[in-house]
Amino acid sequence: MELRVTRWKRYGQDRLYANLPDGTAVGWADVRTGDITVLVAEYRDNVIAVLTHHLRSNSQSVMPQRAPEPEARPILPPMTLADDLSTNRPGESLRDLLDKSGVGLIERVVSQLLRRPTGWESWRKGLEGERKVGAELNRLARHGWRVLHSIPLADKVDVDHLLVGPGGVFSINTKHHHKKSVWVGDDSVKVNRGKPEPYARKSRAEAKRVARVLEHYCGFPVPVEPVLVFVGVTDLKVVATQLSVRVYQERQVAALAPLSGVLTAEQVEQVYSVARHRQAWSQA
Repeated sequence: MELRVTRWKRYGQDRLYANLPDGTAVGWADVRTGDITVLVAEYRDNVIAVLTHHLRSNSQSVMPQRAPEPEARPILPPMTLADDLSTNRPGESLRDLLDKSGVGLIERVVSQLLRRPTGWESWRKGLEGERKVGAELNRLARHGWRVLHSIPLADKVDVDHLLVGPGGVFSINTKHHHKKSVWVGDDSVKVNRGKPEPYARKSRAEAKRVARVLEHYCGFPVPVEPVLVFVGVTDLKVVATQLSVRVYQERQVAALAPLSGVLTAEQVEQVYSVARHRQAWSQA
């Protein structure tokens, strides 16, 4: 696996990042101290080799220079009760859509009897899926993880769930496909052998969007991994060889609990304090 190295200099930090071809960071090195941090154990040897080479090249080619003045870190306004997203329940955005839909009981029953797809039915299934995944994620609190649900972004979409803890940050997208089979390839997902869906691509884009917001206010790199969780499926087959998105069924998200070594306890609290602030996401 060939890794690409990029340099990141902000807020007084100077780092080299080792990235997969799709841009996912798997390790980084502090240019000033030479310390190397591996973010994904699978690529440990490659990360150490490529970053060591670049550190040596950097030390030979760069003349000593005056350290840049650290940039002032943006500060969010004091958080009000209305700004606190930690009170959101799983599927909060979908609950609002259902409440505002104005669809009556008779209309819902007729649509179900005629098996006529409606926006209301899609929202209802989505809400059920987010509730189930949210319940599983909330169990991880005892392992030192922080969980947020239904984070609203600027363009009337939301992040279903955000998990913050010692193992990093995970942007979680829930897909409810009751009693259906799901096939996951490198860059596409098929439900009941249907047309390819861009779930993986959208999850990666969402994770990058989340990382930009968190880094903007935290002042240090915040690795964010995308996660797809499928709810109610009869079969989940992952055949991808280069997939950069974690894929689980709802009960399997517990596999995230033991992950560690990415964020310190202090960083976890700093990231969480930014993530729970509604105004941090207003321009995301």
